Amino acid sequence: MANMIPGWKDKALFTPGPLTTSRTVKGAMLQDLGSRDEAFISVVRDIRRRLLAIAETGPEYVAIPMQGSGTFGIEAVLATSVPRDGAVLTIINGAYGRRIAHMCDVMGIRHVDAEFPENTLPELNVIASILNRHDGITHVAIVHCETTTGIVNPIDRIGEMLRDRDVTYFVDAMSSFGAIPIDFEGWGIDYLVSSANKCIEGVPGFSFVIARRKKLLTTEGLARSLSLDLFSQWKGLETNGQFRFTPPTHALLAFHQALIELEAEGGVAGRSARYRHNYEVLLSGMAALGFETYLPQELQGYIITSFRYLEHDNFDFDAFYQRLNKKGYVIYPGKVSDAACFRVGNIGRLFESDMRDLLAAVRSTLLELNIELRRGNEEVSM
Repeated sequence: MANMIPGWKDKALFTPGPLTTSRTVKGAMLQDLGSRDEAFISVVRDIRRRLLAIAETGPEYVAIPMQGSGTFGIEAVLATSVPRDGAVLTIINGAYGRRIAHMCDVMGIRHVDAEFPENTLPELNVIASILNRHDGITHVAIVHCETTTGIVNPIDRIGEMLRDRDVTYFVDAMSSFGAIPIDFEGWGIDYLVSSANKCIEGVPGFSFVIARRKKLLTTEGLARSLSLDLFSQWKGLETNGQFRFTPPTHALLAFHQALIELEAEGGVAGRSARYRHNYEVLLSGMAALGFETYLPQELQGYIITSFRYLEHDNFDFDAFYQRLNKKGYVIYPGKVSDAACFRVGNIGRLFESDMRDLLAAVRSTLLELNIELRRGNEEVSM
């Protein structure tokens, strides 16, 4: 039987999540707590407080952890907040915007789609025109950082445009919350969803919703689901501090530690600076090796980057991916519908040294695949 004991060092995850985490975050899971223990209830209370501190909101917002991945949190908002006669305008420029529309289909929620190419930003005049033409739209939903490509959508400008309209504004900030500043009140955000295992650098197991209290209070009894009833989840946490169903205790303990480490790094500003630097190192090094980004630089965010396949007879992505994986570096296949791409994330417990190590591994892998590097690449410092 093969040795199943892992090595001392995990593979570096250059992905949109799950991510590389610190040893102290992993170590926080080595404690068993009951879901009704006062110690655990106190941790959950502090998690909710810290989330609102990161969001820089006042008492008009509440933080609600939800069991399940980020997708569960998104579905909980839709299942709870959209009335039976309501409708959602889904703004789509990638796979995750399309997923929101698909959720609406499954739940029988009416929706109108404003779909744009994956390499462009949504057009505000088109969105306004749809809102003017379609009566009954009660919600507008958009993905902030669309990790299909890495594009960062203008949730600020869309929020400002919606300010004088009687609609609920819902933002999927799965891959941005904690690393990109977000002005909840200024941009009129009513619901925002993110996940434990993204920019806060926790482990998978739950998502969380930051909701405008005034909007949430109107949703009692609307939920299309028992377990995804966001209002009842919030009510339970407010009443006795407990989840309605078994919570992911170990993941929550890890997340609490991750929140402490985010604060120690300088909060959103500090984490944003590290991720942005990771991106700049990656972009420069990959360009030197002949790779081109799918997006133009002015649209590219610093969370995750989509790179086009090399135009070389010897470039095979599966072979490229497997060789990098064996070296201890995990990247992500592409999700773009109209181009052959792969993705590299700059988030998680990664630093400049990790990005340079990845670039060195990419370089050696290309040589192993008999792909000639452009003249001068041998002198590029990795």
